[in-house]
Amino acid sequence: MKHHLKLLSLTLISVLFLTCGGSKTEFETSPTSGKTAVANNGMVVTAHPEATKVGMDILKQGGNAVDAMVGVHFALAVVYPSAGNLGGGGFMMYRKNDGELFSLDFREKAPGNAYEDMYLDENGDVIPGESLYGQKASGVPGSVDGMLKAHEKFGSLPLATLIEPSIKLAKKGFRITSKQARNYNYFKDDFIKNNRNPKKVTLIKEGQWEEGDLLVQKDLAETLERIKQNGRSGFYQGKTAELIVAEMNAGNGIITLEDLENYNSAWRTPITGNFRGYKVYSMAPSSSGGIALVQLLKLSEHFPLSEYGSKTAKTVHLMTEMERRVYADRAEHLGDSDFWDVPVKALLDDDYIAERVAQIDPSKATDSGEVRAMELDNIVEGEETTHYSIVDNMGNAISLTTTINSAYGSKVFVEGAGFLMNNEMDDFSAKPGVPNVYGLLGGAANSIQPEKRMLSAMTPTIIEKDGQLFMVVGTPGGSTIITSVYQTILNVIDHGMTMSEAVSEKRVHHQWKPDWISIEKGAFDDAVRAELEAMGHVIKERSSIGRVDAILVRPDGSLEGAADPRGDDWAMGIE
Repeated sequence: MKHHLKLLSLTLISVLFLTCGGSKTEFETSPTSGKTAVANNGMVVTAHPEATKVGMDILKQGGNAVDAMVGVHFALAVVYPSAGNLGGGGFMMYRKNDGELFSLDFREKAPGNAYEDMYLDENGDVIPGESLYGQKASGVPGSVDGMLKAHEKFGSLPLATLIEPSIKLAKKGFRITSKQARNYNYFKDDFIKNNRNPKKVTLIKEGQWEEGDLLVQKDLAETLERIKQNGRSGFYQGKTAELIVAEMNAGNGIITLEDLENYNSAWRTPITGNFRGYKVYSMAPSSSGGIALVQLLKLSEHFPLSEYGSKTAKTVHLMTEMERRVYADRAEHLGDSDFWDVPVKALLDDDYIAERVAQIDPSKATDSGEVRAMELDNIVEGEETTHYSIVDNMGNAISLTTTINSAYGSKVFVEGAGFLMNNEMDDFSAKPGVPNVYGLLGGAANSIQPEKRMLSAMTPTIIEKDGQLFMVVGTPGGSTIITSVYQTILNVIDHGMTMSEAVSEKRVHHQWKPDWISIEKGAFDDAVRAELEAMGHVIKERSSIGRVDAILVRPDGSLEGAADPRGDDWAMGIE
């Protein structure tokens, strides 16, 4: 399928990024490149211009969306180390141009020696930081297995062609952005504290990082070279695997060579739902994202939100009431479906949704303490996650979210291999009723068990209209992922925004507990705030929420790529 388009006229504003090998490359805002891009024959939107360029170059070489996905993923491990990764995991949604949907769960797993109370002291209390920092915080990484499994099934270009750009970026270096410089400086003490030999950590500099500094990662280049040469065994066996286990043994980590060799990503049946005539596809457990998103959209169908407006007190109130009920269900009922009987059908049942709607008072906030999860007869992500969206010239689409949990994961670099390990073990429920780092609660459904995948909020989503591709969307943001994707969809479908307007719009968030509405500064005016507070809502401003990277198929068939202005995110398309 070829996309035909009228090119959007945009003012050319040169935005300078300094890139590989010490040379200067300009990533310019143009009709087909920038925070907004519109194009005929392909679109890539990622968290970093260099990764976007890698994906775009692969499409131009004749690669398909999955090929570009693999290239982007390995590139992000180099140029976006806070969340791009080899040592993490994630979820892929893939829609072929004939409408067939596939979803791949490459979420990390608990090591074989993990056990339910592993983060509790002798009194049964959670040990602060134990599941967040150091080697013991890491689950068995799934990213490499996921990329190679998807490529084996759907890829068209050789794996070596897809990994080589990342090897060059690691070996020759790339110039960091101002945001990255601030970030590396901010986390310097954490890197020093959690690594055996800080002088070997590439993100630690004797002085301060500054915009334009060259970041070279030779150990990471060698790790990528092993994957290029040996495929899966270049990571889960041999030298890289031995380096991972040596890193575990240097601290209190529990990942073994057997854990690495036995890791497997899993194909899942996508969660599906309908919203105002659109078909929604999202991720099944071990992600909570798909179920929670479809619940929110089904609840929203009971209210004429387009009439109320996007940031009125009425709309924000109703969204909050819906969200507090969905997050209560999440805490009680969602976990790895390989270990827990997740009641998907019951949670998405129309009668149950109607019961939830009936509980909402349109003029008064509900106390979250009074909100209970669905009762059955028989019967928790890093803000520094990253998402990318891709559509190729044939109309194949990728929506993929990946993470190492909180920023820079466990803060532990695998010595000699040059990449960060995750701290995903914090996404399990260390103890029922005790929140994780993002304030999310959980219980038995998300308890720690060997080889179990921890619950996630990642919500890579693909939407169809009249049987045709309509939207590819997702975001990082920990517990705010679900609500950010939800709001972005509402902004387009209910509030008539362009993709870029929907992505740029200020966001609000509620997650049942803690019982307050989190808002970005300037999300709504003082009059709306006063009206919400009069209803009984508590409102707290916070830093930015999410970094949505999305693609919309416009009525004329053109692709609008929207890169979130909150970060270094960048969209590029092929005319």
